[in-house]
Amino acid sequence: MNGAVVDSLAPVILLIASGYLAGRLGWLGQASLKDLTNLIFLLLSPALLFRTMSQVRIEQLDFMPVAAYFLAAGILFGAILLLQGFSRRSAVLALAGTFSNTVMIGIALINLLFGAQGLVTLLTLVSIHALVLLTLATLVLEVAMRRDAAVLPGDARAPQSTLAIVLQSLKSTVLHPVPLPILLGLLYAQTGWAIAPLIDKPLALLGSALSPLALVLVGVSLSYTSVGQHWRGALALAGVKNLLHPVLVWALCRLLGVEGLPMTVMVVTAALPIGANVFLFSQRYGVAQDLVTASVAMSSMLAMLTLTATLALMI
Repeated sequence: MNGAVVDSLAPVILLIASGYLAGRLGWLGQASLKDLTNLIFLLLSPALLFRTMSQVRIEQLDFMPVAAYFLAAGILFGAILLLQGFSRRSAVLALAGTFSNTVMIGIALINLLFGAQGLVTLLTLVSIHALVLLTLATLVLEVAMRRDAAVLPGDARAPQSTLAIVLQSLKSTVLHPVPLPILLGLLYAQTGWAIAPLIDKPLALLGSALSPLALVLVGVSLSYTSVGQHWRGALALAGVKNLLHPVLVWALCRLLGVEGLPMTVMVVTAALPIGANVFLFSQRYGVAQDLVTASVAMSSMLAMLTLTATLALMI
Protein backbone atom coordinates (compact mmCIF):
# COMPACT_ATOMS: atom_id res chain seq x y z
CA MET A 1 0.00 0.00 0.00
CA ASN A 2 1.11 3.58 -0.72
CA GLY A 3 3.08 4.86 2.26
CA ALA A 4 1.39 8.25 2.02
CA VAL A 5 -1.99 6.58 2.44
CA VAL A 6 -0.85 4.76 5.58
CA ASP A 7 0.69 7.93 7.02
CA SER A 8 -2.48 9.91 6.32
CA LEU A 9 -5.03 7.37 7.54
CA ALA A 10 -3.07 6.04 10.55
CA PRO A 11 -3.88 9.06 12.78
CA VAL A 12 -7.58 8.72 11.92
CA ILE A 13 -7.63 5.01 12.82
CA LEU A 14 -5.65 5.57 16.02
CA LEU A 15 -7.91 8.40 17.19
CA ILE A 16 -11.04 6.30 16.57
CA ALA A 17 -9.41 3.34 18.30
CA SER A 18 -8.47 5.47 21.30
CA GLY A 19 -12.08 6.62 21.60
CA TYR A 20 -13.28 3.03 21.39
CA LEU A 21 -10.86 2.03 24.16
CA ALA A 22 -11.95 4.96 26.31
CA GLY A 23 -15.56 3.90 25.92
CA ARG A 24 -14.88 0.25 26.69
CA LEU A 25 -12.90 1.19 29.79
CA GLY A 26 -15.69 3.45 30.99
CA TRP A 27 -13.66 6.65 30.89
CA LEU A 28 -16.43 8.27 28.87
CA GLY A 29 -19.93 7.15 29.71
CA GLN A 30 -22.71 6.80 27.19
CA ALA A 31 -24.55 9.69 28.83
CA SER A 32 -21.71 12.05 27.90
CA LEU A 33 -22.00 11.37 24.16
CA LYS A 34 -24.81 13.88 23.66
CA ASP A 35 -22.91 16.66 25.42
CA LEU A 36 -19.74 15.97 23.43
CA THR A 37 -21.73 15.88 20.20
CA ASN A 38 -23.32 19.23 21.05
CA LEU A 39 -19.88 20.68 21.82
CA ILE A 40 -18.60 19.61 18.40
CA PHE A 41 -21.65 20.63 16.40
CA LEU A 42 -22.47 23.88 18.19
CA LEU A 43 -19.00 25.29 18.95
CA LEU A 44 -16.01 23.59 17.33
CA SER A 45 -17.55 22.84 13.93
CA PRO A 46 -18.96 26.35 13.32
CA ALA A 47 -15.58 27.88 14.25
CA LEU A 48 -13.70 25.75 11.72
CA LEU A 49 -16.31 26.07 8.98
CA PHE A 50 -16.70 29.85 9.28
CA ARG A 51 -12.95 30.51 9.44
CA THR A 52 -12.21 28.26 6.44
CA MET A 53 -14.93 29.70 4.22
CA SER A 54 -14.18 33.30 5.28
CA GLN A 55 -11.06 33.08 3.10
CA VAL A 56 -12.79 31.77 -0.03
CA ARG A 57 -14.12 33.85 -2.90
CA ILE A 58 -17.14 32.52 -4.79
CA GLU A 59 -15.28 32.56 -8.10
CA GLN A 60 -12.83 30.05 -6.60
CA LEU A 61 -15.55 27.44 -6.00
CA ASP A 62 -16.08 24.60 -8.45
CA PHE A 63 -19.60 23.16 -8.41
CA MET A 64 -19.06 20.49 -11.07
CA PRO A 65 -17.67 17.94 -8.53
CA VAL A 66 -20.69 18.64 -6.32
CA ALA A 67 -23.01 18.06 -9.29
CA ALA A 68 -21.39 14.67 -9.92
CA TYR A 69 -21.76 13.76 -6.25
CA PHE A 70 -25.44 14.67 -6.03
CA LEU A 71 -26.26 13.00 -9.34
CA ALA A 72 -24.81 9.77 -7.95
CA ALA A 73 -26.67 10.21 -4.65
CA GLY A 74 -29.94 10.89 -6.49
CA ILE A 75 -29.59 7.78 -8.64
CA LEU A 76 -28.82 5.64 -5.61
CA PHE A 77 -31.62 7.18 -3.52
CA GLY A 78 -34.16 6.56 -6.29
CA ALA A 79 -32.94 3.01 -6.89
CA ILE A 80 -33.37 2.07 -3.21
CA LEU A 81 -36.87 3.56 -3.15
CA LEU A 82 -37.73 1.63 -6.29
CA LEU A 83 -36.41 -1.67 -4.95
CA GLN A 84 -37.81 -1.29 -1.42
CA GLY A 85 -41.12 0.33 -2.36
CA PHE A 86 -42.32 3.81 -1.43
CA SER A 87 -42.54 3.92 2.37
CA ARG A 88 -41.05 5.55 5.47
CA ARG A 89 -38.73 2.59 5.89
CA SER A 90 -37.42 2.73 2.33
CA ALA A 91 -36.87 6.50 2.64
CA VAL A 92 -34.73 6.03 5.76
CA LEU A 93 -32.77 3.22 4.10
CA ALA A 94 -32.28 5.34 0.97
CA LEU A 95 -30.93 8.15 3.15
CA ALA A 96 -28.59 5.69 4.87
CA GLY A 97 -27.24 4.57 1.50
CA THR A 98 -26.42 8.12 0.39
CA PHE A 99 -25.79 10.30 3.46
CA SER A 100 -22.08 10.44 4.37
CA ASN A 101 -20.65 11.40 7.72
CA THR A 102 -19.21 14.55 6.18
CA VAL A 103 -18.78 16.53 9.41
CA MET A 104 -17.77 14.18 12.22
CA ILE A 105 -15.39 12.15 10.03
CA GLY A 106 -15.26 13.83 6.62
CA ILE A 107 -13.98 17.25 7.67
CA ALA A 108 -11.42 15.69 9.98
CA LEU A 109 -10.22 13.20 7.36
CA ILE A 110 -10.08 15.59 4.40
CA ASN A 111 -8.34 18.23 6.51
CA LEU A 112 -5.68 15.73 7.57
CA LEU A 113 -5.26 14.30 4.07
CA PHE A 114 -5.46 17.29 1.74
CA GLY A 115 -5.34 20.44 3.87
CA ALA A 116 -7.17 23.69 3.12
CA GLN A 117 -7.48 23.12 -0.63
CA GLY A 118 -9.25 19.80 -0.19
CA LEU A 119 -11.32 21.20 2.67
CA VAL A 120 -12.71 23.98 0.47
CA THR A 121 -13.83 21.38 -2.08
CA LEU A 122 -15.49 19.36 0.67
CA LEU A 123 -17.15 22.39 2.27
CA THR A 124 -18.63 23.38 -1.08
CA LEU A 125 -20.45 20.04 -0.88
CA VAL A 126 -21.13 20.22 2.86
CA SER A 127 -22.79 23.63 2.49
CA ILE A 128 -25.70 22.00 0.65
CA HIS A 129 -25.23 18.30 1.49
CA ALA A 130 -27.68 18.26 4.38
CA LEU A 131 -29.93 20.78 2.70
CA VAL A 132 -30.43 18.58 -0.38
CA LEU A 133 -30.47 15.06 1.08
CA LEU A 134 -32.31 15.76 4.34
CA THR A 135 -34.93 17.83 2.55
CA LEU A 136 -35.42 15.05 0.00
CA ALA A 137 -35.71 12.42 2.73
CA THR A 138 -38.06 14.60 4.79
CA LEU A 139 -40.30 15.15 1.79
CA VAL A 140 -40.52 11.41 1.05
CA LEU A 141 -41.08 10.56 4.72
CA GLU A 142 -43.80 13.16 5.18
CA VAL A 143 -45.58 12.14 1.98
CA ALA A 144 -45.42 8.50 3.07
CA MET A 145 -46.79 9.41 6.50
CA ARG A 146 -49.66 11.39 5.02
CA ARG A 147 -50.45 8.53 2.69
CA ASP A 148 -50.43 6.05 5.58
CA ALA A 149 -52.59 8.36 7.71
CA ALA A 150 -55.14 8.64 4.90
CA VAL A 151 -55.96 4.95 5.21
CA LEU A 152 -56.19 4.96 9.00
CA PRO A 153 -59.64 5.79 10.43
CA GLY A 154 -60.04 8.34 13.20
CA ASP A 155 -56.90 10.40 12.42
CA ALA A 156 -57.91 13.97 13.07
CA ARG A 157 -54.59 15.60 12.23
CA ALA A 158 -54.75 18.26 9.55
CA PRO A 159 -52.46 17.23 6.71
CA GLN A 160 -49.70 19.62 5.72
CA SER A 161 -49.26 20.71 2.14
CA THR A 162 -46.18 19.51 0.28
CA LEU A 163 -45.04 23.14 -0.09
CA ALA A 164 -45.27 23.68 3.68
CA ILE A 165 -43.23 20.54 4.29
CA VAL A 166 -40.51 21.66 1.88
CA LEU A 167 -40.38 25.21 3.32
CA GLN A 168 -40.13 23.91 6.90
CA SER A 169 -37.38 21.49 5.86
CA LEU A 170 -35.44 24.25 4.10
CA LYS A 171 -35.69 26.55 7.13
CA SER A 172 -34.59 23.94 9.67
CA THR A 173 -31.74 22.76 7.46
CA VAL A 174 -30.33 26.21 6.66
CA LEU A 175 -30.56 27.28 10.33
CA HIS A 176 -28.28 24.39 11.26
CA PRO A 177 -24.80 24.65 12.82
CA VAL A 178 -23.20 23.15 9.70
CA PRO A 179 -24.63 24.97 6.64
CA LEU A 180 -25.14 28.31 8.44
CA PRO A 181 -21.49 29.10 9.35
CA ILE A 182 -20.40 27.95 5.87
CA LEU A 183 -22.82 30.37 4.22
CA LEU A 184 -21.98 33.19 6.65
CA GLY A 185 -18.25 32.62 6.18
CA LEU A 186 -18.62 32.65 2.40
CA LEU A 187 -20.64 35.88 2.56
CA TYR A 188 -18.02 37.46 4.83
CA ALA A 189 -15.25 36.49 2.42
CA GLN A 190 -16.90 38.49 -0.36
CA THR A 191 -16.40 41.70 1.64
CA GLY A 192 -12.63 41.34 1.30
CA TRP A 193 -12.16 41.98 5.02
CA ALA A 194 -9.73 39.91 7.09
CA ILE A 195 -10.84 38.54 10.45
CA ALA A 196 -9.30 40.53 13.29
CA PRO A 197 -6.52 38.58 15.07
CA LEU A 198 -8.37 38.89 18.39
CA ILE A 199 -11.20 36.80 16.88
CA ASP A 200 -9.22 34.77 14.38
CA LYS A 201 -6.88 33.14 16.91
CA PRO A 202 -9.66 31.74 19.14
CA LEU A 203 -11.48 30.50 16.02
CA ALA A 204 -8.29 28.78 14.86
CA LEU A 205 -7.79 27.10 18.25
CA LEU A 206 -11.41 25.92 18.40
CA GLY A 207 -11.26 24.63 14.83
CA SER A 208 -8.05 22.71 15.45
CA ALA A 209 -9.75 20.81 18.28
CA LEU A 210 -12.56 19.53 16.05
CA SER A 211 -10.76 16.80 14.11
CA PRO A 212 -9.22 14.85 17.02
CA LEU A 213 -12.26 15.20 19.30
CA ALA A 214 -14.72 14.23 16.56
CA LEU A 215 -12.77 11.11 15.67
CA VAL A 216 -12.41 10.10 19.33
CA LEU A 217 -16.16 10.54 19.73
CA VAL A 218 -16.80 8.21 16.77
CA GLY A 219 -14.78 5.53 18.57
CA VAL A 220 -16.63 6.09 21.84
CA SER A 221 -19.97 5.78 20.02
CA LEU A 222 -18.88 2.52 18.42
CA SER A 223 -17.98 1.08 21.81
CA TYR A 224 -21.61 1.43 22.94
CA THR A 225 -23.27 0.14 19.76
CA SER A 226 -24.23 -3.50 19.22
CA VAL A 227 -24.79 -4.82 15.71
CA GLY A 228 -26.67 -7.84 17.05
CA GLN A 229 -29.23 -9.71 14.99
CA HIS A 230 -29.34 -7.08 12.26
CA TRP A 231 -25.82 -7.74 11.04
CA ARG A 232 -26.87 -9.10 7.63
CA GLY A 233 -29.04 -6.12 6.77
CA ALA A 234 -26.46 -3.77 8.26
CA LEU A 235 -23.69 -5.34 6.18
CA ALA A 236 -25.74 -4.98 3.00
CA LEU A 237 -26.55 -1.32 3.69
CA ALA A 238 -22.96 -0.57 4.66
CA GLY A 239 -21.83 -2.17 1.40
CA VAL A 240 -24.10 0.15 -0.57
CA LYS A 241 -22.81 3.22 1.29
CA ASN A 242 -19.11 2.36 1.58
CA LEU A 243 -18.59 0.68 -1.81
CA LEU A 244 -21.36 1.30 -4.33
CA HIS A 245 -21.73 5.01 -3.57
CA PRO A 246 -18.05 5.91 -4.19
CA VAL A 247 -17.89 3.75 -7.33
CA LEU A 248 -20.91 5.57 -8.73
CA VAL A 249 -19.43 8.98 -7.83
CA TRP A 250 -16.13 8.01 -9.50
CA ALA A 251 -17.92 6.92 -12.69
CA LEU A 252 -19.94 10.15 -12.88
CA CYS A 253 -16.88 12.29 -12.17
CA ARG A 254 -15.15 10.64 -15.12
CA LEU A 255 -18.25 11.12 -17.26
CA LEU A 256 -18.51 14.83 -16.38
CA GLY A 257 -14.78 15.48 -16.74
CA VAL A 258 -14.04 16.02 -13.05
CA GLU A 259 -10.43 15.05 -12.31
CA GLY A 260 -7.57 15.55 -9.86
CA LEU A 261 -8.09 16.62 -6.26
CA PRO A 262 -11.80 17.53 -6.66
CA MET A 263 -12.60 14.02 -7.91
CA THR A 264 -10.53 12.45 -5.14
CA VAL A 265 -12.30 14.48 -2.45
CA MET A 266 -15.75 13.58 -3.84
CA VAL A 267 -14.96 9.86 -4.10
CA VAL A 268 -13.42 9.73 -0.61
CA THR A 269 -16.43 11.62 0.77
CA ALA A 270 -18.78 9.11 -0.86
CA ALA A 271 -16.79 6.30 0.76
CA LEU A 272 -17.34 7.77 4.24
CA PRO A 273 -19.60 5.81 6.60
CA ILE A 274 -23.28 6.54 7.20
CA GLY A 275 -23.89 9.86 8.95
CA ALA A 276 -25.53 10.15 12.36
CA ASN A 277 -28.39 12.20 10.92
CA VAL A 278 -29.82 8.99 9.48
CA PHE A 279 -30.12 7.56 12.99
CA LEU A 280 -31.87 10.75 14.13
CA PHE A 281 -34.33 10.44 11.25
CA SER A 282 -35.10 6.81 12.07
CA GLN A 283 -35.76 7.79 15.68
CA ARG A 284 -37.95 10.76 14.75
CA TYR A 285 -40.14 8.78 12.38
CA GLY A 286 -40.10 5.57 14.43
CA VAL A 287 -38.91 3.31 11.65
CA ALA A 288 -35.99 0.85 11.25
CA GLN A 289 -34.22 2.16 14.37
CA ASP A 290 -32.35 -1.05 15.19
CA LEU A 291 -31.30 -1.67 11.59
CA VAL A 292 -30.08 1.89 11.13
CA THR A 293 -28.14 1.86 14.40
CA ALA A 294 -26.47 -1.41 13.42
CA SER A 295 -25.79 -0.08 9.92
CA VAL A 296 -24.11 3.08 11.21
CA ALA A 297 -21.86 0.95 13.42
CA MET A 298 -21.12 -1.57 10.66
CA SER A 299 -20.45 1.16 8.12
CA SER A 300 -18.10 2.98 10.50
CA MET A 301 -16.13 -0.20 11.27
CA LEU A 302 -15.89 -1.23 7.61
CA ALA A 303 -14.80 2.29 6.66
CA MET A 304 -11.40 1.61 8.18
CA LEU A 305 -10.90 -0.96 5.40
CA THR A 306 -12.92 0.59 2.57
CA LEU A 307 -11.48 4.08 3.07
CA THR A 308 -7.97 2.65 3.10
CA ALA A 309 -8.68 0.86 -0.19
CA THR A 310 -10.31 3.97 -1.70
CA LEU A 311 -7.40 6.19 -0.74
CA ALA A 312 -4.89 3.66 -2.06
CA LEU A 313 -6.65 3.69 -5.43
CA MET A 314 -7.22 7.44 -5.62
CA ILE A 315 -3.91 8.85 -4.35
